[in-house]
Amino acid sequence: MLVRSWNVFHGNAHPPVRRGFLAEAVRLAVADRPDVVCLQELPVWSLGRLEAWSGMRAFGAVASRPFLRSAGLGGAVTELHHGRLRSAVTGQANAILLSRELQPLGDGSIVLNPRGFRQSQARALGLHRQVRLAWAKERRVCHAVRIEAGGRFVTVANLHASSVRDRRCQDAELLRAAVFAEAFAEPDDVLVLAGDFNTVIGESTTLDQLATPSWGFSEPIRGLDQILVRGAPASRPERWPEERRRVDGRLLSDHAPIETRIG
Repeated sequence: MLVRSWNVFHGNAHPPVRRGFLAEAVRLAVADRPDVVCLQELPVWSLGRLEAWSGMRAFGAVASRPFLRSAGLGGAVTELHHGRLRSAVTGQANAILLSRELQPLGDGSIVLNPRGFRQSQARALGLHRQVRLAWAKERRVCHAVRIEAGGRFVTVANLHASSVRDRRCQDAELLRAAVFAEAFAEPDDVLVLAGDFNTVIGESTTLDQLATPSWGFSEPIRGLDQILVRGAPASRPERWPEERRRVDGRLLSDHAPIETRIG
């Protein structure tokens, strides 16, 4: 099973330009027929187009609602300049794409930074007021889909953690996502936790914890983007080289896709 994860940067090139490349990015991500693709930083208006672009089943989760009530109108406004107008008007969403050969059994999601959770963590961690205010600015979610693949059951959870400077906020969200994913999965499921964690090895105690025997996930790699696997052998995630994510000379996204094969 080939599992891929990509923060698509709202379809922007890197560096951003006036036009967007979201459809091109999605088509590139599925061109070699992966089994599962986890996407982060999608504009909300794109959720209804993912199946047409990819040919895969799409399960989306809205993190931040669009400033404009109509997601389509937000998309139209963003067309004025993709490099400057992103989640401010289009909102933000994540999605899990599944091969048509996989059988989806259900999906669910959890907010990673609801108000009560932020308040309790702020007290426990002694967070500075500026950090608390920054953490409240953008809603983040973890979304999971349970699937059957050739008689084996797999739960895939996809998240995009907050970008607060104090990494303890991301650590708290990541642990909350892992607890949710474990509870959503059945006990014998292969469990995949993927996405843009916005924290890195050496700065995250949660990443260290997830790789211990008590959690049992695979070892993380360097960088913000991760695919952690529990319950089955998996290759070490690999990051695409820059040339693989160029379209018409443009480098797509400020993140590279990563991928792993689950045995």
